[in-house]
Amino acid sequence: MKRRKYINFEANKHLIELTQMGAEVNQINSKMCYVKFTVGEMKLSYVYNINKKGNYFLERILPYPLPIREFRDEKDVIQIIKIDLKQYKNALESRPLDRFIEVNLSMSQVMRKFEDLFLYYDIDEEQCIDILEKINSISKDILDLKDKSKRIFFEKDPYNL
Repeated sequence: MKRRKYINFEANKHLIELTQMGAEVNQINSKMCYVKFTVGEMKLSYVYNINKKGNYFLERILPYPLPIREFRDEKDVIQIIKIDLKQYKNALESRPLDRFIEVNLSMSQVMRKFEDLFLYYDIDEEQCIDILEKINSISKDILDLKDKSKRIFFEKDPYNL
């Protein structure tokens, strides 16, 4: 009971401070679930939040962080995790997964670096355009690679390709 009072106190303290900064703050009572698997030597972890409206926000934490999306039904969350688990098991057997994870982590790090660049430095618009052109080139390379590669998983279609 003391722990809950402390958490409520801290949440209210944050609410006041953020409101004073000009934010609109909505406190939501929810449940958060952590899901962990070991696939070979790889850790695969997820977190999802169940909010007051009964919606579920799912995010993969390991092997690299990736917000997945919001779902209306727990069955959909479980189904996506089940498919993701199958895809990682399949990837471990057929491809150099370590390299894939390294590339993904590098892209995440580049995204954080770019945000720091934007927030801390005055960058010329031309430099931003140059970076955007390079990102578009990488995106095209990914789509070209998809077109040249054999599809190996058919239980669901990709979201972003």
